[in-house]
Parts: sequence; C-alpha cells; structure tokens
Amino acid sequence: MSGTHVTPTPGRDHPGERGAADPVRLLAVRETPLSVDEVFAAVGDAAAGGTALFVGTVRSHDGGTDVDGLGYSAHPTAEAELRQVAEKVAADFPVRALAAVHRVGDLVVGDLAVVVAVSCPHRAEAFAACRRLIDDLKATVPIWKHQTFSDGTEEWVGA
Repeated sequence: MSGTHVTPTPGRDHPGERGAADPVRLLAVRETPLSVDEVFAAVGDAAAGGTALFVGTVRSHDGGTDVDGLGYSAHPTAEAELRQVAEKVAADFPVRALAAVHRVGDLVVGDLAVVVAVSCPHRAEAFAACRRLIDDLKATVPIWKHQTFSDGTEEWVGA
C-alpha cells in the first residue's frame, strides 16, 4: 500500500468521538439541596463510553478540628464564571456532556456541596475532564466557604 497513514487523534478524528455541539447540559449555583441523580442524568449520552462524577460533601473535620457547619456564598458572577470553566473543559477534551452544580447557603456535615460530571467517549478522557472541571471550578469560580469549628474558631476559604 502506498500513501501516508495518519493515526487518528482520539476524540477529534472519529465522528462518534467528537465533542457534542453543546455539551454543557447543566450549570447552577443554588440554595436548594443538590441531586447526584440530576447531574448524572444530565450527562447521559449514547456516544459516551465513560462518565466520571465527583461529589463534594461537608466533612466532619478539617485540619484536625471538628467542623460544626459551614456556609457557602457566591459572587453574582459565579454562574457566568462557572460557564467559562465548563466551556474551556469542553474545548480541551472530547466532552459529550458536562454538568456542574454548587450549593450556597448554610450546610451541615454530610450535605452535598458540589456535584460535577463529565461524559466522554473513553474513561481516561472522562476522568481527566472531570478532574479539570472540579479543580478549575474550585480555583476560579467566586464561591467562598465559611467554616465554623467546634472549638469556637472559624475560617474563610477561597476569599
């Protein structure tokens, strides 16, 4: 055989592996309890072979100190910033569908604080895209955490 063989780039050269036209399916910053089922359902896609989901919960301790509770507050631009993060992840990975929701208001130990999910053609891509989504959300979206501890101290995180 003559000619040049080009190895396709996964996620970019196969029609079934290209990212969806609008993969951002659900984005929200809300005061109401979050649902893992809602986020998981939002990223369902027949062309996806892998779905990665991350759930962040309020834990009972931080740095060795017991946590009584915490409150999240968000800047009015938080959802717009979240959209920018989501669109960047979708541009950098072969995302079929993406969803992210973050809770604001007062939460107690065990409450869901954030749920993100990404579906991609393959599991490695889904894991990488989901990790980028949560890491970039936490690093750049203006949402702040105010923790109160059982010893009477408190701390702001992300402010």
